[in-house]
Amino acid sequence: MITTTDFFFPLVDDPYFQGKIACANVLSDLYSFGIEECDNMLMLLACSVDMTPEQRQWSSKLLIQGFNDQATLAGTKVSGGQTVKNPWPIIGGVATSILKTSEFIKPVGAVDGDVLVLTKPLGTQVCVNFHQWLRNEDRWRKIESITNEQECEEVFEFATKSMARLNRTGARLMKKYGAHAATDVTGFGILGHSTNLAGNQDASIRFEIHTLPIIKHMKKLEDHLNHPFKLLQGTSAETSGGLLICLPRDKAEAFCKEIEEIDKQPAWIIGDVIGQSDKPRSMNTSTILENPKIIEVEPNNNF
Repeated sequence: MITTTDFFFPLVDDPYFQGKIACANVLSDLYSFGIEECDNMLMLLACSVDMTPEQRQWSSKLLIQGFNDQATLAGTKVSGGQTVKNPWPIIGGVATSILKTSEFIKPVGAVDGDVLVLTKPLGTQVCVNFHQWLRNEDRWRKIESITNEQECEEVFEFATKSMARLNRTGARLMKKYGAHAATDVTGFGILGHSTNLAGNQDASIRFEIHTLPIIKHMKKLEDHLNHPFKLLQGTSAETSGGLLICLPRDKAEAFCKEIEEIDKQPAWIIGDVIGQSDKPRSMNTSTILENPKIIEVEPNNNF
């Protein structure tokens, strides 16, 4: 039995989408094992005592509805959970699957010659803050020379839908294309999660990330503000990000092509797995190469 748990503070203005994002992120822990079927989910909800009763009822209802709708889309159901009172609204959950060890991919099998594939773009933390600055005159004044409200709304809508998108297709294709290991990319950023994954491998290896797919306009914001989120350094937090997958080199392009055909969103080869047999496993690590290739990912409505 594999059980995963996650909690979330509000990221977006729409409680319905916040519920969808929370559900998608909880499920991604299962999907990173190549497990595409979730047997059961529990919902964990904190209702805000700082809201009026009307606000609390409205927001809680939409949070629950979004979480439930996304669970249904994933082919599973919410059978229970727990609700508490809290100063802030929080939603999270538990996802459980029961299966044989031969039926999932352990995150330990990366080998020399594999490549790293990422299934969602980076930059959600920057994008969420970008949107919040629309309501903060002082902060907006710092960036208004390089952007505008329409641009902000466009990329924020895309980021919201990207966070809510399930990684279920990636989980299914991991098995088809012989993935050796994977993780989901969330709060520790691409570098934090890739470093953790590298350290978990049975072989002595290192990851080298040469490409960063980033939501359009997020790099120019980072550059303009002198890199407060460390997006290009790989430590900017992501929420409900993509799967980072170690795949055989000769199968990675076909994986990326098929996931785009199914989900209508691209995936990218972003790095290499390099053997280092002369070093102990304790020295397994991940690095972002100097001056990585930046792919600016255009917002689209193909979700």
